Amino acid sequence: MVFGSLQLALCAKISVNSRPFRIFGVVITMVVIRLARGGAKKRPFFNLVVADSKRARDGRFIERIGFYNPQAPEGPEKFRVQNERLTYWQGKGAQLSDTARRLVKQFGEKKAA
Repeated sequence: MVFGSLQLALCAKISVNSRPFRIFGVVITMVVIRLARGGAKKRPFFNLVVADSKRARDGRFIERIGFYNPQAPEGPEKFRVQNERLTYWQGKGAQLSDTARRLVKQFGEKKAA
């Protein structure tokens, strides 16, 4: 009995209630412009959204600034983006995801040509 209570007291002193990923108390969040998936199974549809980097891919977002429909035939409605809102958010420090950057570059050049 005495041994059990002594062991419990030692375990209480040894346990540490800290999380290593928050050691310095700094939580870095940033605003990203990325694709959020929608549509039915086997028929993808993506919204181009401005979101907090810590949120889930299809979770809460700040603003919807466009869409991408990979199933659509070639034409103007395969990809649409509000360029003024894209420029606004990039001016505020938002970073484009790799896929979003590729799509903006790919479809932006076609409109200019």
